[in-house]
Amino acid sequence: MTILKVGTLNEAKLMSVRDVFGETCEVYGYEVPSGVSAQPLTDEETKQGAVNRAMYLIDKESADIALGLEGGVMVINDHYFLCNWGALATNSGHIFVAGGARIPLPDEVAASIKEGMELGDIMDRYASKLNVRKNEGAVGILTNLQVTRSEMFSHINRLLKGQLERAKKI
Repeated sequence: MTILKVGTLNEAKLMSVRDVFGETCEVYGYEVPSGVSAQPLTDEETKQGAVNRAMYLIDKESADIALGLEGGVMVINDHYFLCNWGALATNSGHIFVAGGARIPLPDEVAASIKEGMELGDIMDRYASKLNVRKNEGAVGILTNLQVTRSEMFSHINRLLKGQLERAKKI
């Protein structure tokens, strides 16, 4: 069975990877640097964090296949949105990327981000809960659990897996 190294120890993210890749891969989480801000504030920075996580595992952990997932925030016309990205890298030089759903953040959440706080900390306070980022995520709170963080990242993982499978056929 293929070993898939994932650049996170966050259980919600790892659950999403196991959901999509678990039948064909052994999934292992690693604490790795994202190489971007603790709170990415653009689509580009969030995507780069995902790529950096995957490439770190290829370069430093000798992974044959590696996956990076990154959550962040982006701004469109002064409105703040939740965003997320994934990157899948192989030791043969392929890098596949995919972005996920966008959902607007409430004004009070956006105001705290503007003050320099991280979304995970803000959501704990906003929802009066602990470790929202490791459980339902901001998206779970904002969608009344219609979509959880793990489900949101599962969608990205399916996009990545499909690209990888297609590339193997070419």
